[in-house]
Amino acid sequence: MINLGYFTLDTVDIARAKAFYGALFGWTFDDDASRSTYAHVAGSNPPFGFTKVERARDYANLYFRVDDIAATCARVNALGGKSAIPAESPTGLSCAVHDDQGVSFSLWQAGEGF
Repeated sequence: MINLGYFTLDTVDIARAKAFYGALFGWTFDDDASRSTYAHVAGSNPPFGFTKVERARDYANLYFRVDDIAATCARVNALGGKSAIPAESPTGLSCAVHDDQGVSFSLWQAGEGF
């Protein structure tokens, strides 16, 4: 079974998002897992954070955790969807995909320790 492994919320201003959601929900942020374009919410399950973008979407970006991202991307394409080339980050590999109706979501192959 594939489960939700991760999600992000877009924001044009990371500091402002941290201040708002920190005050609203009491969230704290993991500085070691964060960087200038990403703020990781400490202790979240499933893990999630805020991604800095030029123009924010008004919905979350869902990452489904998979064991083999290359094979899953190939399967997406075989089923009539489209996949981007996976990108590497400190947490593993991820990529955006679209189903056969154009709905976007992402895949995440966790790196070692995640």
